[in-house]
Amino acid sequence: MPSSKEYLKFILEQLSSLKDITYKPMMGEFLIYYRGKLVGGIYDDRLLVKPVKSAIAYLPQAEYSLPYEGVKEMLLVDNVDDKLYLEGLFEAMYDDLPMPKIKKK
Repeated sequence: MPSSKEYLKFILEQLSSLKDITYKPMMGEFLIYYRGKLVGGIYDDRLLVKPVKSAIAYLPQAEYSLPYEGVKEMLLVDNVDDKLYLEGLFEAMYDDLPMPKIKKK
């Protein structure tokens, strides 16, 4: 089931005080980027983030969940209603996230 644009809008609003939050639609879902780095995405109206060390520490009770079949598990963020908590998660994760790969032309 594809994610709704309403849920995407809600998540983007929760992250609105962070600069440079972007997204890309992907097969009915949405990839979420922070300052150019892929943080995670919205899958089936759930926010999932990459399981980097800082995210695991920030979300010690988080469940691992598959965004879709055939990919690595990600962390389910269940406290999306707390704006400061969500912003803190993205800030904490930034340094642990890999730089985007440069595409060759």
